[in-house]
Amino acid sequence: MKVLSIDTSNYVLGIGLLDGETVLGEYISNIKKNHSVRVMPAIQTLMEECNIKPGDLSKIVVAEGPGSYTGVRIGVTIAKTMAWTLKIPLSGVSSLEVAAASSGRYFDGYVSPFFDARRGQIYTGLYKFENQNLQIVKDDQLVMSADWVKTLNEMDSRILFTSNDLKLHKDVIKEELGDKAVFAAVTEQNPRPAELALLGMDKEAVDLHTFVPNYIRLAEAEANWLKAQETKK
Repeated sequence: MKVLSIDTSNYVLGIGLLDGETVLGEYISNIKKNHSVRVMPAIQTLMEECNIKPGDLSKIVVAEGPGSYTGVRIGVTIAKTMAWTLKIPLSGVSSLEVAAASSGRYFDGYVSPFFDARRGQIYTGLYKFENQNLQIVKDDQLVMSADWVKTLNEMDSRILFTSNDLKLHKDVIKEELGDKAVFAAVTEQNPRPAELALLGMDKEAVDLHTFVPNYIRLAEAEANWLKAQETKK
C-alpha cells in the first residue's frame, strides 16, 4: 500500500510517502511561508524523486488539526480533492497525535504535544505508547497552559513535552512540574509526515463529502459573527 501524507496544520509543512512499512521519502520544512503555494510543488517533487505516480497511490492521510485555521484548511482541502480525483480513500489524523508519535515512541511515560494558541492558551492532549501503539490518555483540547500543567501534576509518571512553541510555555511547565517534566530535543519537535502516514494507514476512511477539519474552537471571525447575531436578537 502506497500512502501519501500531508500536514500543513502549523508552520511545519510535511509531506510523506510510505510503501507498506518502508518510508520512501519525507519533505519537512519549518518556516513561516505560505503553505498554499508550496504544498503542491512539495508533493510533486517528492513523488517524482520517489518515482511514484498519482495512480500508484492507495491512500491519502491528512493532519486534520488542531492548529492554524488557514493551514488546516489548506491541507484538508488538497487531501480531499486528491482523494476524490484519484478515487482512493482518505483518513484524517489529529495533528497532536502526529506530534506525540514523532517524539515519544520510546519514552517511558506520558507525552503532551502542544501548539501555542495565544493568550496563554495551548492546543494539547495526553498520549502514551503501550506495546508500540499510541494510546489517547486525555482528548485533544484548548486549555490555558497554567491549568494544563496543574492537571498533569496529578499524573503518576514523567511527562514528555514536545512542541516548536516550547520556549513560550517552558517556564510555566518547569515551575509547576519540576523534574517531572521532560522536554523533547529540537530535532524531535517537528511532526514527521512518515508518522502521520503510518498512523493513518489502517485507519477507517472518512466520507469525503462530510469530512471537515478539527479546529477545536471557532475561528475568531466566525465567533465574532455569531456573537453579533446574538446581540441583534
